[in-house]
Amino acid sequence: MLDEKPTPDLAYEFDDVPDSGALMQITKDLYWLRMPLPMQLAHINLWLIKDKHSWAIVDTGLFTDDSRQIWQNVHSDFLDGRAPSRVIVTHVHPDHSGCAGWLTERFNIDLWMSQEEFLACNLYRNAENLPIPEEARTFYKAAGFADEQTQYYERMFQMFGKIVAPLPESYHRLVEGNTLRIGKYDWEIMVGRGHSPEHACLFSEELNIFIAGDQLLPTISSNVGVYAPEPRANPLKQWLHSLDSLRTRLPEDVLVLPAHGKPFRGAHWRLTALIHEHEDALEKLEKYCKQPRRAIDTFPALFKSRIDGRNLTLATAESIAHLNYLMEENLISMSTDEHDVNWYVA
Repeated sequence: MLDEKPTPDLAYEFDDVPDSGALMQITKDLYWLRMPLPMQLAHINLWLIKDKHSWAIVDTGLFTDDSRQIWQNVHSDFLDGRAPSRVIVTHVHPDHSGCAGWLTERFNIDLWMSQEEFLACNLYRNAENLPIPEEARTFYKAAGFADEQTQYYERMFQMFGKIVAPLPESYHRLVEGNTLRIGKYDWEIMVGRGHSPEHACLFSEELNIFIAGDQLLPTISSNVGVYAPEPRANPLKQWLHSLDSLRTRLPEDVLVLPAHGKPFRGAHWRLTALIHEHEDALEKLEKYCKQPRRAIDTFPALFKSRIDGRNLTLATAESIAHLNYLMEENLISMSTDEHDVNWYVA
């Protein structure tokens, strides 16, 4: 636990943001593309980095008609009809990886991605035509889902393959600590864990810029969740370790380019604030579990917003992540009743 909460110290680099589908210059060799998303989080920030005779793409947006049209416009207008040099994907989530396979195939260019994210993407896509695993039904029943809530999850199960294009059969692996040369600059690969298996961020010491993906956002905390394939996982422990590691590795005045929100400075303050946010949540959750609770009963201790069908699965995953953390620290215990529902108590 940290002794003191930080004094707010976050400054946005730009007053304006690009229009949806438009580009904005960050430096002479780096541009910001704002891509729309058809969800509550209505945009994602993508990046183009000057790379020899063309531009490298970092993250891609969902595989939708709107996204593909924007990339067509970027190709004809910004790239003057030239192919981009390569596609770099920070992590598996559809708003980041969705168009990657389509772009690499359309322009006959290479994909760069960490190994665990590449394998996870293929695994999720292959589930498109498979029945819902019985382990998933068991997992959500144990969390306290009613039958109709499990049915909603089943309808969403195969959505990944509809908004993520198939990846190429081969790729270039992004590895923690390695350096990636893009145009005139070296970018160090910094891996974060917890939000996704092997989230690759890019740091240029010369430019003092950190392309953060979802690993460091200015106003929200990325989802850290436990899901059916690994029900006893402890991603929150990995997440907190990753935040602390970035705090020691990044310069205090680095310019952070996040996947959502606006570019900002104040990385150390924001990383510390995120750590405190989860520590506070864990403390509240432990107190809330003085009485036995199911995973879906713990939402009031963790979330201010209303939990409904749209965000129930994510909220449950995040709740179980916090519960698993507390169990590993021996602060709560779990028992299973005669209906196969898990109950947690401090």
